[in-house]
Amino acid sequence: MRILNQEIPSAVGQTVTVAGWVHRRRRLAAVSFLILRDRSGLSQIVVKAPETQAQLDELGEETVVQVTGTVAANPQAPGGAELVDPVIDPLTEPAVTPPIELWRPTVGAGLPVVLDNAPVALRHPAVRAGWEIAAAALHGFRSALDSQGFTEIQTPKIVGTATESGANVFALDYFGGPAYLAQSPQFYKQTMVGVFERVYEVGPVFRAEPHDTVRHLAEYVSLDAEFGFIQDHRDVLAVLRSVLATMLSSVGERAPAALERLGVELPEIPSEVPVLHFTEALKLAGANPDEPDLAPADERAIGEWALREHGSAFVAVEGYPMVKRPFYTHTQPSDPRWSNSFDLLFRGVELVTGGQRLHRYSDYAAALAARGESADAPAYSSYLQAFKHGMPPHGGFAIGLERFVARLTGAENIRQVTLFPRDLHRLTP
Repeated sequence: MRILNQEIPSAVGQTVTVAGWVHRRRRLAAVSFLILRDRSGLSQIVVKAPETQAQLDELGEETVVQVTGTVAANPQAPGGAELVDPVIDPLTEPAVTPPIELWRPTVGAGLPVVLDNAPVALRHPAVRAGWEIAAAALHGFRSALDSQGFTEIQTPKIVGTATESGANVFALDYFGGPAYLAQSPQFYKQTMVGVFERVYEVGPVFRAEPHDTVRHLAEYVSLDAEFGFIQDHRDVLAVLRSVLATMLSSVGERAPAALERLGVELPEIPSEVPVLHFTEALKLAGANPDEPDLAPADERAIGEWALREHGSAFVAVEGYPMVKRPFYTHTQPSDPRWSNSFDLLFRGVELVTGGQRLHRYSDYAAALAARGESADAPAYSSYLQAFKHGMPPHGGFAIGLERFVARLTGAENIRQVTLFPRDLHRLTP
């Protein structure tokens, strides 16, 4: 029976079988060392028999092998134990030398080389660490919402209208007719509040925006939540805060080795996230008071303020101008120029957009009419059907998974923590 490398230290004196990839070979005068990599980490195998040494010389790095040997204690080996007297059984032909030296502690190649060779580069422990953290964060996202009575849903990614947001969309031929890749599950998750009250979704979204920056992708994983019977957007922010706290806790519990590999120290999210109104945020950042949105430099200034004044890597800006928010956004009751919505900034970069939605059909009809559109238009008729038949006050948020991991790890480019990024220039691998 095969055991994992991490189990070797608990089997001293026993004969065991391990399997994985040839991570590194080292030949000395009288002995050779095979460093074997599996999903749990590395192990050291001592090779002394001349015929086995000769066999090892023929097996290039990344060859998949099975090894049976005796476990011996050695404080200098990974985990304090190693395999001796091994029998090596190759499970593939000798591997071709990878274009990236995976055995080195750090990645020596530039990002374009890493992305071009992603099928192999992702095997590097420092590269795969990004997705280990992402997977742990996903677990935290789901467990947090499951514990609060949310139901996970999956909604269509091929849609017939392109009205979810002002972003450009990817058009495609759908059996001879027009269709689009979904920019957001927004319409569907609102509809499903009328079914389950509390829903969430983990899935891809597509944005054909021609951004060529270190923080934009054409396809990314969106973590969406929507729920009913709220008072206002502050209820949404409270749930978001609890979700992020669980995501951070899950990363710490499920991916400690990945955090260590990348030298990441997890931030704490305060019990109450600092909140600024949009008008206050503009003043704090020294921006023009007539600006309808925050520039990246403004976000950085606000993030520095939150860290300096509140010791928080997180800060929420609420009350964005209605002219910059989608038609389904609820207005601020005291002043309809502003919205009951927010952006959550994480280390000076927008991470989450959320808020309260309209829930009365008459309000939707009025909001669309103000924009020169009709509630009876085909683009909206099926969506608004839910509101004709009664919907509670509700709201929600969306987190970009890759952006969350990039901010958490300090990655300079979001592509460093994306498995197979899609952007303005990249469609392969």
